[in-house]
Amino acid sequence: VGHRDRLRRIAREVSFEAGTRLFEEGRPADRFWVIRSGTVTLDSRVPGRRAAAIESVSHGELLGWSWHFPPYQWQLGAEALSPVRAWEFDAEAVRAMCARDPEFGRAVAAWVGSV
Repeated sequence: VGHRDRLRRIAREVSFEAGTRLFEEGRPADRFWVIRSGTVTLDSRVPGRRAAAIESVSHGELLGWSWHFPPYQWQLGAEALSPVRAWEFDAEAVRAMCARDPEFGRAVAAWVGSV
């Protein structure tokens, strides 16, 4: 069974309306997503100002990498720019899978590291 298939088995289908905050900078990073449709904007809060957009993530892309690196806190915030459908993954479960299977762990680390 391929690495992607193993991940898909634990994926949960989710959807978010436009304007939904998916996560906030500094909060615990306990999950991540692969975007199926729609666009999510990554942003950074600036005191006294509106959050500054950093990047957008859309179809087929990984949303969230902070779950993979201690201290497992979001480095940015994220908001659905349009309606979004995605596969959601529990970070703790994926980290446990990586710990049990070093080859799988290296593949996940390379994938996350490429983001």
